Amino acid sequence: MSAVKEYLDALVKTIEALPEDKINEIIAIVKKAMDEGKKLFLMGNGGSASTASHLTADFQKGLKLAMGKRFKVISLADSIPLITAWSNDYGYERVFMEQLDSLMDEGDVVFAFSGSGNSENVLKAVERANELGGITIGFSGYEGGKLAGMCQKSVVAKSDSMQRIEDIHLIVGHIIYAVIRDTYGTTGLC
Repeated sequence: MSAVKEYLDALVKTIEALPEDKINEIIAIVKKAMDEGKKLFLMGNGGSASTASHLTADFQKGLKLAMGKRFKVISLADSIPLITAWSNDYGYERVFMEQLDSLMDEGDVVFAFSGSGNSENVLKAVERANELGGITIGFSGYEGGKLAGMCQKSVVAKSDSMQRIEDIHLIVGHIIYAVIRDTYGTTGLC
């Protein structure tokens, strides 16, 4: 078997093991947040930061086009000045928590991406989001790490490959986005 086929087979196996019921619950949470004018925050480190940024663009632009109204979606991984200011002065573990502390309101939704499920800055932010009355949704890999138990909803990509875990997180994000977009009747480029 080729290395490409092996990777693809493992990815498909991981996709097939995803909990469809939990993904549907997350879709309902995001739709409700949109309908109630709540915000969606996304965060992660490294590849997970890229996933947060990518999905922020999809949810903010694509859903605005589909709905005809704005949806407040913010990636906490995108402000280099804020991230470096907080990390330089108070430690990297606070870079997401402090942003939520300033921006989040009760009932807002937080997507927390961490391949290991043990990224300290993501865990601290989820803890703060829970304290502030947010709805926390964790996306992790391996066996879920601490993140899976801290979040109100969690999707674990059961894999020991960080690359496949990151692939799955983006795929699940696209599923959530596409189902919501199609609910509002828009298909195609957005």
